[in-house]
Parts: sequence; C-alpha cells; structure tokens
Amino acid sequence: MTDALMWGALAASSLLVGALLGVARRWPGRLVGLVLAFGAGALIASVAFELAEEGLQAGGPFPVAAGIALGAAAFAGGNLAIQSLGARRHRGHPEREEGGGTGLAFGAFLDGIPEQAVLGIGLASGGGVSVALLVAVWISNLPEAIGSAADMRGGRSRRAILLLWAGVSGVCALATLGGYALADVSGETGASVINGFAAGALLVMLVDEMIPEARSKAGAAAGLATVVGFALAAGLSKLT
Repeated sequence: MTDALMWGALAASSLLVGALLGVARRWPGRLVGLVLAFGAGALIASVAFELAEEGLQAGGPFPVAAGIALGAAAFAGGNLAIQSLGARRHRGHPEREEGGGTGLAFGAFLDGIPEQAVLGIGLASGGGVSVALLVAVWISNLPEAIGSAADMRGGRSRRAILLLWAGVSGVCALATLGGYALADVSGETGASVINGFAAGALLVMLVDEMIPEARSKAGAAAGLATVVGFALAAGLSKLT
C-alpha cells in the first residue's frame, strides 16, 4: 500500500506543479491556450487508449457504458452547480468571474479520482504501474492545472488557488490508495465502471471547458497543439 500511495502522489504532483506555474506570473493568453490544447489532446488519447480500452477488456461494454454515463452526468451536474454558485457570488461584478478555471479544477478532481484509482487497482492485481500511463497522466494534468490557475488569478488570491490545488492533488493521490484497497472487492466489473466514469467525466469536461477555452485563447493553432498532445500521449500509451 505504501507503493500505491507513492505512485499516486507522483501522478498527482503535476496538478500542484501546474498550479504553481499558473500563479507564478501572468502568462500570455495564447500560451495558456496552447498548453490547454496540448493537454486536451493528451486527455483524448488517455480516454481512448487507457480508460475506455482497458475498461472494455476488463468488464465488457455494459459496465463501461454505465460508468461513462455516470461520469458525464456527475461532471455536467456538478459543473452547472458550481457555475450557478459563482454567478450568484459575483453578481454585479462580472470582472471577478473566473472564466473556465473553476470548471477545469472540478474536472481535474472528478476525473482524477477514478483515473488514479485505476493505478491502484493495477498495482493490487500484480500488474505493476505502467510507466507510459503514469507519464500520460502527469503530462495531461499539468496543462489543465496551469490553465485553471491562470484563469482563477482574476478572482482568487494565490494562496486560495494553491490551497485548492493542494487539496485536489492530495485527494487524487489518496484515490490510488483507495483503488488498491478496493481491488479485491470491486472485481473486473467494478474496475470497468471506474474506467468508464473517468472517461465520461473527461469527455464532458473537454467539450464544455477545456477545448473552448483553448480555442478562444490560442485561435487556429489550438487544433495543431491538440494533435501534438494526442500523438505524444498515444505513443506513450503503446510503449508497454
């Protein structure tokens, strides 16, 4: 279990590193958009070649489909609630709204928990940790956190942003330990649902938050950056 916690902390560390980079200085909007686009491509590859594919192999199409539906509904509903609360809190002060930053943070939290639980399940099953999957998770988390923290600078203090991301990182790291502990009772069907949940949450977050934000900031170059991120993460996922 110590190994699970160690690997989980390593995978989640990019969230805090990205937040630190996001609040360290004011990054040009175009650069933030390119980083977000790159991360979106990496996440698309993670959904296709890690989460969905492994879920299908473990439990078949029905558990994966159920997990995808649950993950999509959870992100869409939670993000709608967050936006509603934010609109009420900043009513009359539109300059204080945080753009897509809070949505990206919520997406990182919601998909990070099942994504890292999958790492713990793999360790408990004796398969070890795929270096390719670990690198893909780390790379895809980094731009998500940078873009979110940079967007939140207009409405939150640096301390509040870092505390938020430290909390997200800590919970995601513990999720690896939780996946390790639940591996014996969840079985292949449970692992398949977890994979699907992460995939569903990611897909909705990508379409609703990350890709529109990347396009608005980086313009036409966002598409090319997305392809580069996808190609790198896809290649990494097939190394093992």
